[in-house]
Amino acid sequence: MKLALVLNAINPAIGGVLIRGEKGTAKSTAVRALARLLPEQDVVQGCAFGCHPEDVDSLCSDCRVRFLDGENPLPRGKRRMRVVELPINASEDRVVGTIDLEAALKEGSRRFEPGVLAEANRNILYVDEVNLLDDHIVDVLLDAAAMGVNVVEREGVSVSHPARFILVGTMNPEEGELRPQLLDRFGLCVDVEGIRDLDRRVQIVEQRSSWEDDPAAFFDRHAPAEEEIRVRIAEGISTFPEIELPRSLLRLIAQLSIALEVDGHRSDLVCARAAQAKAAYDSCETVALSHVTDVAQMVYSHRLRAVPFGKAGPNLGEVISRIVGQSA
Repeated sequence: MKLALVLNAINPAIGGVLIRGEKGTAKSTAVRALARLLPEQDVVQGCAFGCHPEDVDSLCSDCRVRFLDGENPLPRGKRRMRVVELPINASEDRVVGTIDLEAALKEGSRRFEPGVLAEANRNILYVDEVNLLDDHIVDVLLDAAAMGVNVVEREGVSVSHPARFILVGTMNPEEGELRPQLLDRFGLCVDVEGIRDLDRRVQIVEQRSSWEDDPAAFFDRHAPAEEEIRVRIAEGISTFPEIELPRSLLRLIAQLSIALEVDGHRSDLVCARAAQAKAAYDSCETVALSHVTDVAQMVYSHRLRAVPFGKAGPNLGEVISRIVGQSA
């Protein structure tokens, strides 16, 4: 789970992560903790969407106007990434934002009330119990995550703004599944289970009690380990574009997708991006076979086809071992 979150932090183009698991397994805790490990961002001062001052192609309309009017360079500030939560009962207008049609028709102005997607730009968008959301809301979220832009159209009036975020969804399968079409849109998927080992369960309670007794001392005790991860993530973000992916490993990824009978080509793209992110996190210049095997389970576990009752589908672990063994 933690690795999937870190890889998406290094390369949000992976497409987010879906965390499936029983209640009480620290899914939400892990997601909220991720923001503390991410580097500060450069933002345009006064921008409602937190645009990057040097990324001219991705500026919102307001920042673009300021840039064209001569504010070059745009004034910049710093901010921490944060977790933006989507309420389970959110309406589509709350998610995408609303246009003041009266002002548009009477004054010709485009007054836009930003929604959750605007708030989430360049942040982490966290959707708890994503399987309980209406399918059309999930579609909107996944479309925005894939395109990096949110477009709102009402009665011939259109407004768009950047919406690049790390999408994290959590769900308890006991409360219902996501449709396969929506499952496939999440880049990675991990399954979390409660720990059955006696000593480790006791350790969890002791750790929690330690934090409740003295939060400051608890943070200080774990600060060196957090700083190490923070540095690795920051270095991974900066070096990721330079990571080389050999064609032989691209062929291996394609072999896995064919052997597992997954639909489409999204799995190939996600696996390649995730393996590159893992190489960057490990401070490697080139993707190795081990990086592919480290991410394969997360890439393919939710993309396996459902098979008719009584028939056995491909075993993910066995297929990965066989294909990797043939390529070794």
